[in-house]
Amino acid sequence: MSEKPTIVLVHGGFVDGSGWQGVHQLLTAQGHDVRIVQNPTLSLDGDVAATHWVIDQVAGPVVLVGHSYGGVVVSEAGTHDSVQSLVYIAAFAPDKGESVSTLIADPPPGAPVPPIQPPIDGLLVLDRDKFADSFAADVPPGQAAFMADSQVPWGVDALGGTITDPAWRTRPSWYLVATEDRMIPPPAQRAMAERSESTVSEVAASHSVYVSRPDAVASVIAQAAG
Repeated sequence: MSEKPTIVLVHGGFVDGSGWQGVHQLLTAQGHDVRIVQNPTLSLDGDVAATHWVIDQVAGPVVLVGHSYGGVVVSEAGTHDSVQSLVYIAAFAPDKGESVSTLIADPPPGAPVPPIQPPIDGLLVLDRDKFADSFAADVPPGQAAFMADSQVPWGVDALGGTITDPAWRTRPSWYLVATEDRMIPPPAQRAMAERSESTVSEVAASHSVYVSRPDAVASVIAQAAG
């Protein structure tokens, strides 16, 4: 019998790892060992280093999960020898030489434009008044307001970080599309999932699907771990 993998969760931009709490509760209740990366989201190199640090503390194989920009991190960090599979949750899944900046450079006509404020000292945040609608439309209003007020500034350098060797080319992957996403357009999610030859499922949820629908997210992760 193969060794049961540890699940390592990587958050995206504007948030921290606490958003994974619901997913963590469901997976640990199923008997999975789960770790959460608190990546600084200042540079891709720094976030990959933070992810590798967590993986290095784990004995045995790892399922590496990324939400949103976390998908960029797991695409780069996932070539670690311990990583056996990848899971993308409404996430960017870039190829070699791509970055968040290149992937969002030419949005499809009619696609929602994330309300990112102009950078201050190389850091980005979302417009607080538009945060809920764009990022967390199906999260309870009080919780969405807290998420808006507790934003983690996202470094411009992180958006520009390019992939050198995408892990999805050598690891099996799963992808959960959030069909009501107003940050990463669902057609773009489907295109990246198809390119990476991921096992795809969809759920009617916002970009904060990992918060609003932890059941759907945990289900996909459990498939990858199984």
